[in-house]
Amino acid sequence: MQKEITKNGSLLISSGELAQIGWSPQPILDCNLEDARFYPVRSLQFLRIKRWDYYAIFTPQYFFSATIADLGYAANVFVYIMDFETGELYEEGLISPFGLGACLPRNSTDGITAFSGQGANLIFTVNNGVHSLSIDWPKFNKGRGISAKIALNLSAEHESMNLVIPIPRRRFYFNRKINCIPASGFIKYGDLNVELHPNDSLGLLDWGRGVWEYSSFWNWASASGFIADGRSIGLNLGSGFGDTSAASENAIIVDGRIHKLDQVPFEYDSKDYMKPWIFQDNEQRLSLTFTPFKDRTARTNLGIIFSEVHQLFGKYNGHVILDNGDKLEIQDLIGFAEEHQARW
Repeated sequence: MQKEITKNGSLLISSGELAQIGWSPQPILDCNLEDARFYPVRSLQFLRIKRWDYYAIFTPQYFFSATIADLGYAANVFVYIMDFETGELYEEGLISPFGLGACLPRNSTDGITAFSGQGANLIFTVNNGVHSLSIDWPKFNKGRGISAKIALNLSAEHESMNLVIPIPRRRFYFNRKINCIPASGFIKYGDLNVELHPNDSLGLLDWGRGVWEYSSFWNWASASGFIADGRSIGLNLGSGFGDTSAASENAIIVDGRIHKLDQVPFEYDSKDYMKPWIFQDNEQRLSLTFTPFKDRTARTNLGIIFSEVHQLFGKYNGHVILDNGDKLEIQDLIGFAEEHQARW
């Protein structure tokens, strides 16, 4: 059973507990992190609150991603670009103690997310439904450099997966994921210039806020692309974090509309991530096989902060049953599935 949040309001009540738990197709809660109450000494809470804006762009040949994250005791900024045809991947990240140089907005619907420092400048602006990304990093990959100017045009009717779930001891996860946002602009990496057009390039936003246990684990699967009749199709699946008994983040998104799913286990071999992953929901609405062609492994070990992610890129094949009962075949939809372990 998936509980839908329908009332506008604050994320937290004054005691620090979640005001509502569940999911919604539009962002309707105010992220009042100042009312969090999970440490006896509230002045130290900022060290444990996590905030991030992760943007990604799917083009016919390339995947591009840029992230600004404030983990409380450090900011983490990273950018990467991958060629689907060759498997070539170029990635670089920065750590800034205590979030110096980074700012992130209160909510996902407007504001500026920015980082400036160590030779990198990233600005993400949300205004009147347009998500504008500006990246300028001349020293990226030993001076090859990377830059981008991207506009993601999000219509008011375009639905997103908004999730609020509890984690023990007054911790919580508040997340918005938007798939299949039409993209325009360019990405320039060295001598490579990638033009983005809405008819073939789609954006993704993973906007997260919350407080986790120090040791955390999660899975995430996502895709944004097109089917044969020209409609956009997105996939968002997740598990491994918090209490999802009231609602999960599992959904298929067709032409900007959410088709909500219940529980979807991740079936894969953690000893060989390149083997096919299987996704079958508990209501027999989704059956997909994900066949990886690239393992992006990113590992950070700074003592108190540890993160290891296996982000597999590959193709989804199978079918899903939409809300109206229609069976939609999915063929060679490029996306990713990941396993992430963290101490943070």
